[in-house]
Amino acid sequence: MANDVAVLIPCYNEQLTIGKVIDDFKEELPDAVIYVYDNNSTDDSAMIARQRGVKVISSPIQGKGAVVRQMFSEIVADTYLMVDADATYPAMYAASLLEGLKKYDCDMVIGDRLSVNYYADNKRRFHGFGNALTKFLVNFLYHGHAIDIASGKQIPITDIMTGYRAFSQHFVKTIDLQSVGFEIETEMTIKAIKNGFKIGTVPVMYLDRPDGSYSKLSTFSDGRKVLKTIMQQRYQLS
Repeated sequence: MANDVAVLIPCYNEQLTIGKVIDDFKEELPDAVIYVYDNNSTDDSAMIARQRGVKVISSPIQGKGAVVRQMFSEIVADTYLMVDADATYPAMYAASLLEGLKKYDCDMVIGDRLSVNYYADNKRRFHGFGNALTKFLVNFLYHGHAIDIASGKQIPITDIMTGYRAFSQHFVKTIDLQSVGFEIETEMTIKAIKNGFKIGTVPVMYLDRPDGSYSKLSTFSDGRKVLKTIMQQRYQLS
C-alpha cells in the first residue's frame, strides 16, 4: 500500500544537521513517512537518523544522483517530497510544494531559492554564479516554463539545481534518470521539460549551513558535469 507522502532525504556526512531536518519535517508533515538514504557516511549521520525513528536505508553507490535514482526505484508513495540533509531548506514550505502538485496537477514542484535570498546569503559566491548560469542556459536552450503556484501564471523556470522538490508518483516512476552526481537536478529538470511534465514553482527562503557544516559539491568539477549534462541533453551527445 502506498504512503500518502514520502519525505526523501539523501544524506552524506551531515551529522550536524540531519537531526534538525528530520525533526522539522516530522513537525511540518506528521503523517508523512520519512526515509533517510545514507550514502556511505563516515560520521554519525545514520545513527542520529535512526535515533529519530525514521527509516534509514543504505545507498552504496557514491553520488547524489545514484541516491536519487535508488530512492525513486524503491519507494512507493502517492506524492514525494525530496529535501537535502543540510538544513538549508526550511520545512515551513513543504505543504506549499505538495499542494502545488494538486492545485495545478503538476508532476514536479520546485522550491525556488534564487528568487528570494540565495544570492545574498549563500557564502560560496561561485555557487551563485553557477546557479545563475545554469538557469540561463536551460531556459535559453530548452524554453521551459513553470507555473507560479501563488499566481497561476506561466514563468521561466526559476531554479534548476534546487534540492527541494515535490513529485507526483507518475513523475517518480516514469522519469528516466542516468546521472550519478550533483548534476541530477539539472538532468531531472531538463527531462521534465523535454517529456512534457508539468512543472510548478514556489519561492523558498535559503538558509546557509551552520558553522562546521560544509557543502559536498565541488564548484568546478561538479560545475563541469552540470554543463556537460546541459549540452548532452540538448545535442544528444554521447
